[in-house]
Amino acid sequence: MRIYREFLFEAAHFLPSAPQGHPNSRIHGHSFRARVIIDGEPDADTGLVLHFDDLSAAIAEARDALDHRLLNEVEGLQKPTLERIAVWLWNRIANKVPELAQIEIHRDSCHEGCIYTGPSRQARMAAE
Repeated sequence: MRIYREFLFEAAHFLPSAPQGHPNSRIHGHSFRARVIIDGEPDADTGLVLHFDDLSAAIAEARDALDHRLLNEVEGLQKPTLERIAVWLWNRIANKVPELAQIEIHRDSCHEGCIYTGPSRQARMAAE
């Protein structure tokens, strides 16, 4: 079973890899929507996979680090693509939420998004 919590954040960024003159090479902003998905079985006593308050607490510090920021200035996000934001968010909360299954980052106004399911099996094995 999977549960999720979404949060919104407003942030600016620019893409250093964009060609000179391309709109993405200049600072611009987006409304982002992040979805943090947890995988687990409901506890026999509580009926919950994880209490949503606990999930919100695990996310709060990461959300604050992103909201109303220039993402290029956030440690680890110097090249803030959707893909890198998803990995960054995973790395910030995975140790707090071991049941973490998936991170989604959306730019709804652009109809774009990224889904990240964690490090590849090879990367996990290399880290061990």
